Amino acid sequence: MKKFKVSALCALLCGSIMLSSCIGSFGLFNKVRTWNEGVTDSKFVNELLFLAMWIVPVYEISMLADGLVLNTIEFWSGSNPVAKAGEVKKVQGEKGEYLVKTNADGYTITNEAGEELNLKFDEEAQSWNVMNGDEAIELLTINGDGTVNMNLQNGTYMQVTLDAAGMTAARQAIDRTCGFAQR
Repeated sequence: MKKFKVSALCALLCGSIMLSSCIGSFGLFNKVRTWNEGVTDSKFVNELLFLAMWIVPVYEISMLADGLVLNTIEFWSGSNPVAKAGEVKKVQGEKGEYLVKTNADGYTITNEAGEELNLKFDEEAQSWNVMNGDEAIELLTINGDGTVNMNLQNGTYMQVTLDAAGMTAARQAIDRTCGFAQR
């Protein structure tokens, strides 16, 4: 009997190593953790809340739900049902602070004056667009070959590779079409 248990355990461990794949984003657990970190600026209060959430099993339940259900859904569908939709982050830019809200299909960026810019991803066309009311202005289209077609300000398109050389070429093209005065 003992030999069977050892053999079964070895087979299970080997199978788990050989058959492992994407572990998922653990969206629910990370939302709980992020909430805990943002409750207060006091690290002592955050630590007490952290310990209480381990004792009450909030962390354990969220980890179990992610591991068994949500990450499986993410693996088969490509998106986690509790991924970051609705999350708002403050981002410091060269021209001030911006609020970036994650939507189900893109982002809403708000500057300090309250002006909004909506970026939307069109799943069917595989393109990122700037929304002007109901009108979509295409920024770029993702190609299946590891490149994107970038819409330049002068109305032309440029195919860019998704690497450092491609990003450098894109920046140079933008500088040529926009001019340095606008930066």
